[in-house]
Amino acid sequence: MDPTIVILGIAGALTVLILVAGVFLTRRESDLIEIRLNQMDTQAAEITSFADTEEERERERSASIDESRRRIFEPLNNVLAERKFGKKWKQQLARANLRLTVAEYGVAHIFSSVGLFAAGFIVLFPGDIIFSTIAGVIGIFVPRIYVGRLVSNRLIAFETQLADTLGLWVNALRSGYSVVQAMEAIARDAPEPTMGEFQRVVKEVQIGIDLPEALSHLLERVESPDLDLVVTAVNIQREVGGNLAEILEVIAGTIRERIKLKGEIRVLTSQGRITGYLISFLPILLALFLNLINPGYMGELFSNQMCGWPMIGAGLSLIGMGTALIQKIVDIEI
Repeated sequence: MDPTIVILGIAGALTVLILVAGVFLTRRESDLIEIRLNQMDTQAAEITSFADTEEERERERSASIDESRRRIFEPLNNVLAERKFGKKWKQQLARANLRLTVAEYGVAHIFSSVGLFAAGFIVLFPGDIIFSTIAGVIGIFVPRIYVGRLVSNRLIAFETQLADTLGLWVNALRSGYSVVQAMEAIARDAPEPTMGEFQRVVKEVQIGIDLPEALSHLLERVESPDLDLVVTAVNIQREVGGNLAEILEVIAGTIRERIKLKGEIRVLTSQGRITGYLISFLPILLALFLNLINPGYMGELFSNQMCGWPMIGAGLSLIGMGTALIQKIVDIEI
């Protein structure tokens, strides 16, 4: 039997097995906080949805499809969320602000791997099982790279807005607002992603969670040392008192200077980062191109197990080491 058919059959059977197992596994208790927050989002959408427009109907259909999808994956999600890797995935999805469950994220890994393997075997490398398998292995990491990129961009945007957010917070406190009322003003007037994060904090406080705990949840979603400094100042002020507006104003000035310094360092190290990208991807892309135009030339590396395979391993190891060293050099802590 053709080994390719066997591999595709095993991959398809594995996908079906995961989906079937997700339907029949024992259901566990869901996170109470997530349920309450989702209920508040649904109620808010119902209150503000007065106009019977095509946009509103499309939004309702999208919400219905999303709810159906979550019901299918809920049993599997309840199992995976208790695992160590599931908790890490859940944290990453929260930081990326992706409305996906752990089970959906896991299935995305499988479909990405199978899809790239099929694309490599049929389109990119017709009949080449080795390069197609490599493409399938790379496909496993595509969702993680995508989520990691979203987390990085969201964190950069939040830290860039943090100084202005603190300015708005200071003005609200000096106008007579309480800490929670000032955060409500931020949740109304600040741009994304600051608006969404502070809306989440306000909603958690409204359902009975203590403010320090809600702020700790914010720190889990936004891993920023600047935000950690702000949360520490708020918690200390709640315990010992003091003028929070003045403290936040000083922190805002410090953050502005740090953002300016980070921007200058990023510009100065841009050449090093681009060099790291070239060192990482240029040899791999060149190997793929040579295999595409002359399969027999590159095939010697894979057919010769005594010499070719060690050379491939050594090359990949050196590429990884060079990339890691360059990233270590250009990653300057402030």
